[in-house]
Amino acid sequence: MKGQPKQEITPMFRQYFEIKAKYADAILFFRLGDFYEMFFEDAETVAPLLSLVLTKREAGKNLTAPMCGIPVEKSEIYIQKLLELGFKVAICEQVEDPALAKGLVKREVVKVYTPGLFIDLGFLKDKEKTYLSSLKIGKKIALSFLELSCEEFYFTELPQDKALSELLKKEPREILLEDTLKESEFAKVLKQNLPQVHLTFLEKEEFKKFKEKFAGISESEESKEALSAIYSYLKRYQPALAERLSEPKFYYPEEFLYLDENAKRNLELVRNLWDGTEKYSLYWVLDKTKTPMGSRLLKEWILYPLRDLKTILERQKVIEFFLEKRDLREKLAKILEKLSDLERLGSRLSLRLINPKELALLREGLRFLPELKIYLKEARAFFDCPEELKRIEEDLGEIKEIFQLLDSALAEDPPSTLKEGGIFKRGFNKEIDELKDLRENSLLYLSRLEEELKVKTGIPTLKIGFNRVFGYYVEVSKSYLKMVPSYFERKQTLVNAERFMVPELKKLEEKILSAEEKLKNLEYELFIQLREEIAKEAETIKRSARALAKLDVFIALSEVAEKYHYVCPEITEEKVLYIEEGRHPVLERILGEENFIPNSLELKEGETEFLIITGPNMGGKSTFLRQNALIVILAHMGSFVPAKAARIGVFDKIFTRIGAGDELIRGKSTFMVEMSECARILKHATSRSLVILDEVGRGTSTFDGMSLAWAIAEYLYKNKVFTLLATHYFELTELAKNFPGIKNFHAEVREWQDQVIFLYRILPGAASQSYGIEVARLAELPEEVIKRAKEILDTLEKRKPKFYKKQLSLFLGDENSAIIDKIKKINPDQLTPKEALEFLYQLKRELEKS
Repeated sequence: MKGQPKQEITPMFRQYFEIKAKYADAILFFRLGDFYEMFFEDAETVAPLLSLVLTKREAGKNLTAPMCGIPVEKSEIYIQKLLELGFKVAICEQVEDPALAKGLVKREVVKVYTPGLFIDLGFLKDKEKTYLSSLKIGKKIALSFLELSCEEFYFTELPQDKALSELLKKEPREILLEDTLKESEFAKVLKQNLPQVHLTFLEKEEFKKFKEKFAGISESEESKEALSAIYSYLKRYQPALAERLSEPKFYYPEEFLYLDENAKRNLELVRNLWDGTEKYSLYWVLDKTKTPMGSRLLKEWILYPLRDLKTILERQKVIEFFLEKRDLREKLAKILEKLSDLERLGSRLSLRLINPKELALLREGLRFLPELKIYLKEARAFFDCPEELKRIEEDLGEIKEIFQLLDSALAEDPPSTLKEGGIFKRGFNKEIDELKDLRENSLLYLSRLEEELKVKTGIPTLKIGFNRVFGYYVEVSKSYLKMVPSYFERKQTLVNAERFMVPELKKLEEKILSAEEKLKNLEYELFIQLREEIAKEAETIKRSARALAKLDVFIALSEVAEKYHYVCPEITEEKVLYIEEGRHPVLERILGEENFIPNSLELKEGETEFLIITGPNMGGKSTFLRQNALIVILAHMGSFVPAKAARIGVFDKIFTRIGAGDELIRGKSTFMVEMSECARILKHATSRSLVILDEVGRGTSTFDGMSLAWAIAEYLYKNKVFTLLATHYFELTELAKNFPGIKNFHAEVREWQDQVIFLYRILPGAASQSYGIEVARLAELPEEVIKRAKEILDTLEKRKPKFYKKQLSLFLGDENSAIIDKIKKINPDQLTPKEALEFLYQLKRELEKS
């Protein structure tokens, strides 16, 4: 029901409609006791999505409200599902105690979650960052990114194709766009390439509203508008956080090895192509990290390999250091295992969102830092430490006083909410201790007062009691009424006794009944003060967390290098790619190192710059292509690599052209996808790029495809781009005869007892035949089909010479040169019509003979 109904409605539903009107674009979770209830359209929308029972409730005269609800204590899982489905969720709480409310309980929205704008730790995945992004289209595309949980806010400007690659790397949960782009081709491209992302369209004004706030940060109008959109969105839904947001920083993707979206996907860097999880990805192999922040940083290093030689070499030195100093590495790793997510806790502290339970987690994380820092200081004193490791040690701030304050203040296991009490240890605050004593020992205090009154009055049967109507009272039996002092105030008369109130009891009653409330309020105030005090050191904590994340990644990469026998590659400014006995980092983990067949590769400027790899499917061609690209990426991360030895020049970009399955689902033909990808590669690849092509030209007729593959290969070679091309077009091996820098390699096979055996070795020279039918047999095609395929192949093989003379003169030597010579010698202007016709018939006869 949109808008408030005209008929009479109950006060509660009037309140509901007033609040809902302010958050019309969100699902409103309306607090009623221990439940969040949803009504009307909200209920009808979410009930089937969350598998909730849809019921009804009277909302007024002749008005029934469809409704569904969820328990407050289990709400996180439901909110998370709605966010994943692209909904906004507004949380409307009861902001006063229902027991004390006069009339309708006061309610208001306390927070709004959007798909890209949430910071609660329960909603976040340890190993992933959750980005909110905005973009503004101009000559270039301005991109801004906000990751609240790690307090990252930055922006950049890129051409459209690179902007798309950047978005695919970041995988934002939500992208803010101008509403004028709602039906645009660009929005369709975003949705096709980022199916999980939620596109939120804002009015143009939202991109301009706070533009001047960022005037000193960027001169670009597009960048200022992209930043304004994020700030405006945050201010609308999380206004308190908008004021605490750190200043955005510009970053340069050009500083890193460029990986296009196909490289990220096809090389399975952080997700596999099978089910989209991290299992069997490069990240899965390398992630030996001990902390959530280390795991997230490792993912960044994989997606953003370095191009700066100095930084790459510095990283290598740290990994080598930890390989040599195994004892130190293991000690540090044990400490890292005990740490909480200091990066996110530090951000929550900085944003004043941290709760008592999280502050206790922060305390436990900080507890072990001094020990870790001592180990690093000792390493600096006794060993020749790499510069990067020295910087890590220096960035670990002095947190002793912060830890001591937290340790002296917080209870062992404080609650997650501020109003529950039980936040502080005994001894931290005298007044809190007194209130706790009063609450916990009220019966003892009442018993003591009872004894005092008995002694004072001389009434042995005097007793203190309690009921809900009168509260606490002193009861005296009728036989002792004459002994009751005059200051006893009569409250109630019973058959055999009288009940009184006395000043001492009144005072104790007030203390007892107010102790709980006073305690909660005092603990709340003291917690806010404690949080503010600790927040002064939030930057120190966040800087320490970033240093710990680096340390964690270095230790993880050294563990991988040791465990899986990786070597330190020589990185050079020379244009070279030499890998001796390289291995695919993922496949060797699946198959086992002893079962994986290594292969070597050598490309060098002015010598071999282009490899054409032929051979049957399943022979290892694709594995060879991918493993070399992955080794190059590992080397640019500063990591060791799976090989016997390696010498690798610094590359600027890696492009891959492998498969088209995803695009086919989106309605594009194989050939169109292939040509679009090849066009992008030819446009952007430089002499310092690495290009991986696994089959080119498959989506069209054989000779169109072959011609295009030939031309593409020639273009890349002439532009001095290091290229690995796997192909089924054996005719392309002729390129090696024409160009000295192109070499043929093949996937080796052996024939034994009418069977083909794949040896998975990539060796010099072109393949002799395809073995496609043998591959089909391995795939268990029916024997009848295999037999018929062989018959057809035999027939085609017999016709092959004539076929090639007709079709492949573009690539083979010209065997009709005598005929061509005759044509060249003839002068058509000197022939009569009859002579010309006779000459034409003569040519036809000679061609038929040949």
